[in-house]
Amino acid sequence: MLASPFAVIKKLCELAVERKFFSTVLFSFLRISGGFLAAFLLGILLAVAASKFKIIEYFLWPFVTVAKSVPVASFIILCLIWLDFNVLTVFIAFLIVFPVVYSNVFEGIKSADKMLCEMSDFYNVPFRRRLRFIYMPSIKPFLLSASKVGIGMAWKAGVAAEVIGIVGGSVGGRLYDAKIYLQNAELLAWTLLIILISALSEKVFLLLVKKIFEVNERL
Repeated sequence: MLASPFAVIKKLCELAVERKFFSTVLFSFLRISGGFLAAFLLGILLAVAASKFKIIEYFLWPFVTVAKSVPVASFIILCLIWLDFNVLTVFIAFLIVFPVVYSNVFEGIKSADKMLCEMSDFYNVPFRRRLRFIYMPSIKPFLLSASKVGIGMAWKAGVAAEVIGIVGGSVGGRLYDAKIYLQNAELLAWTLLIILISALSEKVFLLLVKKIFEVNERL
């Protein structure tokens, strides 16, 4: 009932030489990465805005709470009614990652040194300089943590959306086909590939984020 590790690796090598393999992987990678990056950037921007304007924090609170609480499958089924299949993966990845990034960045800003914040208020330091020299060092560990969690969640939710939505030409679609035809080795091979891509994406993205913070610290 369960394919051996050798059979899984052999099947993955066979899949890798198929004509549509790279187009399938690229199809899912671009959509999941697009949803993650949109959530990452918007989560940071809105967290900064919410820390400055309370009305934005109150406005976003219900959405963030719902997005963190509602099961992914419920979101996917609802989105199947409203969205095109090509947009489904992007939106689901965005929806799952946004609360993680927003909450972590917001908490990072709130944990900034209170005495430095009071001193910057006293001397009327511009918000841009506060963000760079006070808030960014405070945000760094929270943002790195959010990135680690968010990338894995984006791939799990994105592929789940492709499976439930039976999105053709995607990794999730190939997983669904493997399940239908009881091809255990192929099912596990695609699963292994998802794990590898997710882990590699996480390493590369974390290096980029750390580099941005290092550049900011050196300037």
